[in-house]
Amino acid sequence: MPQKKFRVAVIGSTRRGDYGHALDTCWMEHDATEIVAVADDDKGGLASAATRLKTSKTFSDYRKMLDETKPDIAAVCPRWVDQHRDMVIAAVERGIHVYMEKPFCRNLTEADEIIAAAKKSGAKVAIAHPTRYSPRVPAIRDALKSGAIGKVLEFRARGKEDGRGGSEDLWVLGTHMLDLVHALAGLPQWCQATVTIAGRPIGKGDIVQGNEGLGPLAGDAVAAQFGYADGSRLYFASRRNAAGKPTRYGLQIIGTGGLIDTVEAPMPPVKCLVSGGWNLGRNEPAWQEITSAGLGKPEPLTDAKHRSRHYAAIVDLLDAIEKNREPLCGPTSGRDVLQMVLAIFESQRVGGPVNLPLTLARHPLDVLRAG
Repeated sequence: MPQKKFRVAVIGSTRRGDYGHALDTCWMEHDATEIVAVADDDKGGLASAATRLKTSKTFSDYRKMLDETKPDIAAVCPRWVDQHRDMVIAAVERGIHVYMEKPFCRNLTEADEIIAAAKKSGAKVAIAHPTRYSPRVPAIRDALKSGAIGKVLEFRARGKEDGRGGSEDLWVLGTHMLDLVHALAGLPQWCQATVTIAGRPIGKGDIVQGNEGLGPLAGDAVAAQFGYADGSRLYFASRRNAAGKPTRYGLQIIGTGGLIDTVEAPMPPVKCLVSGGWNLGRNEPAWQEITSAGLGKPEPLTDAKHRSRHYAAIVDLLDAIEKNREPLCGPTSGRDVLQMVLAIFESQRVGGPVNLPLTLARHPLDVLRAG
């Protein structure tokens, strides 16, 4: 752990994204960080946050807070995505590093503006996809590389498929799954997808402003296929009000010689079935666990801190700052995952496969609505 005490200023927005998934309080778990101020444009929310975060320095304007307190890190907490671009750029233009709630941003223009501002100032930006930072992810990658389940055939993921199912689920929860596959396999070469509502393809009249500032949104069902150079495929699907009990939210990696099954979490349970032929409906296979130490090995990281949602991400961000490297889930990765989301809508718009990287600067649903 670094020896320096990093000063953190928290940016919240009560009733417009609030403080995300504990992005405000997570800094209190680290000896290397201290909260020095909080900003919120809601008076009551600001008072509550000050008490919760044990700070007397409060601001209604986050820009004023950044100027006066000059923190090392800004925690951009609001869930509402339409807040992200301005808050992140305000920080990085001042040379302040950022840890931000997901999803990254609404479109590629905003992504490129953030990336350019961060590059110019040298500030680091890390996105709160907790599984990306898990010490079990490199172990999964090693298992795949070693051929533990043979040649990878497909990655299969679903969202939570609750009332947000479909396109909103894709943005809010599917990004975790797409980010995890991106960590293991990188950016795919192409995408072919359908986005439907009530069983029919979406049209311009179906486009609305999405919840949580997501921007244009349409569709209660999404079914997408992504292709990789090695012939493997990623399948993502979500259907509104189709949630399973227990949930199907998670990722399966299917190979010629087995299966890896995992979910989104800071230290996700990762199970591996090594078998040349398997049928989960007809037998009870012997699963092995993949821990941070590897396939079938005991987990050496047993402290509660390793199961905290943001612990590994913050450790990685501090290391990235000290070593002047991009965080594991930095803006470049965030842009790639954003491309994967937008490629789904673009494929639906054009009625066929689209290549990645995307060349369309505008949001595909904006283009559909304008047409």
